[in-house]
Amino acid sequence: MPHETSLITILVAGFVLAFIFGALAQRLKLSPLVGYLVAGIVAGPFTPGFVGDMELAPQLAEIGVILLMFGVGLHFSWRDLMAVKAIALPGAVVQITVATVLGWGLARWLGWSHGAGLVFGLSLSCASTVVLLRALEDRRLLDTRRGHIAVGWLIVEDLVCVLALVLMPALAGILDGDAAGGGGSMWSALFKTFLKVGAFMAVMLIVGRRVIPWILERVAGSGSRELFTLCVLAIALGVAFGSAALFDVSFALGAFFAGMLLNESEFSHQAATETLPLRDAFAVLFFVSVGMLFDPMILFEHPTEVLATYLIIVVGKSAAAYGIVRAFGKPSGTALLISTSLAQIGEFSFILAGLGLALGILPQEGQDLVLAGALLSIITNPLLFAWLDRREKRSAEPDPVQYTTDPPVPEDLRDHVILVGFGRVGSELGRLLKERGVPLVVVDGEDHLIERARAAGVPAIRGNAVNERVLAEARAETAHTAMLAIPNTLEAGEIIAKLREINPALTIVARAHSDGELRHLLEHGADAAVMAERELAHSLAEMVMATPPYRGNHHLPPAVA
Repeated sequence: MPHETSLITILVAGFVLAFIFGALAQRLKLSPLVGYLVAGIVAGPFTPGFVGDMELAPQLAEIGVILLMFGVGLHFSWRDLMAVKAIALPGAVVQITVATVLGWGLARWLGWSHGAGLVFGLSLSCASTVVLLRALEDRRLLDTRRGHIAVGWLIVEDLVCVLALVLMPALAGILDGDAAGGGGSMWSALFKTFLKVGAFMAVMLIVGRRVIPWILERVAGSGSRELFTLCVLAIALGVAFGSAALFDVSFALGAFFAGMLLNESEFSHQAATETLPLRDAFAVLFFVSVGMLFDPMILFEHPTEVLATYLIIVVGKSAAAYGIVRAFGKPSGTALLISTSLAQIGEFSFILAGLGLALGILPQEGQDLVLAGALLSIITNPLLFAWLDRREKRSAEPDPVQYTTDPPVPEDLRDHVILVGFGRVGSELGRLLKERGVPLVVVDGEDHLIERARAAGVPAIRGNAVNERVLAEARAETAHTAMLAIPNTLEAGEIIAKLREINPALTIVARAHSDGELRHLLEHGADAAVMAERELAHSLAEMVMATPPYRGNHHLPPAVA
């Protein structure tokens, strides 16, 4: 039995508590982030019972920050931003300014320094990517004009936060009220910072843009999935660490830039898919670690300050966003959607507040208020969206849904095939069906697969087919057949059950990899299941039987159950 188990203890406690409270939050129709933060509070020093290692937790959180920022860079899209730049760019800048000024005003009222007020206000200005995208996806709005404006707005917020992370260490001496050195010291610090950042960006653009894709191409050519995943993680963590060690820039900036460069590679989608489980795991640990720093007593000792912080997040910056969108001539429904989407804060807020605290700019009370505001705003955000949904249903003149492309599925489509999953198996199946003139609708959760399907002329819907709204959009009630080409059997079973509820007469065929999976799919309502390995074996055996001296022998039994 090893003597030092603090790392194992905090990992086990973090994951177990995060799972328990995350599942409970999901059950209560809340974001799982609430559960992860509560798990951290339970494991923290401010609540009775188990207390995690407070020295290891920040290091695990740092890894979580690196992988979070890498994921942000990996999904960063200039194209999405440029499509809505006319409204998202000025709108986000004005909204960030309003929230920052409100936060600064509250900080000054509390007697904090100007620098603390600036960091506090910035922390209240940036919405959570996870919460916003989940809310839009659940309402089938990501492919709409309104959804693209919200995503573009979020991208601008992320860029401003990245810039703040770069500048904050250089300005720490000024922001914490230390006037030593005066303005000359500030300009000197800024010059050194921009010089280091410029050198880092030059190296990454000149060398990294060539070296990283070259390495990925060679590793992908080896055919080893494990090596490819390891290579992507080595790039993310290596660039982040190297940027800090060689250029004295933050881990966050290095990881973000590595993700952006990797996004330009043809292997970006595979990299995102392969590293997603590990990124999610450390993201959970990041939120747990943040929760461990939160003292829940602030809710009772400083309720006025907590309420003021919450109102800045939910009312102040949302009202600014609403006014800006309306000023650009957009309908009230679009303005309400944008303002409701932004009425919460999340991961970037924690990173900014944590850095401000580490640099001695922000007091501990400031971080506690940011965490309290995040918890309360994330909890109430689903309630705001529920109110918005009811309002749109009651509205005499509802805001029409404007898709950024043609509506994914014709409204009069009937007797079509719903193809769930457009990966290697699904895309080949879709091609065969399209060549034979079979009306087809694709459902997939990956952007690049949806784009591939639409480029092939096939109506496609982005989302998880477990979601009833997705199946309704795919016209499941009028479909003839559903074919599930996804490899996840448990998810496929849930989809089959949903499809069977919507359309009992639907013919449903799925793929399986074992007898156990086959039974699971049939028990959930599938009419048939194809075992890929068995089908391949039968095809190869048929080839053997078609050659002398075996030609003319009996054919093998079918591989479909």
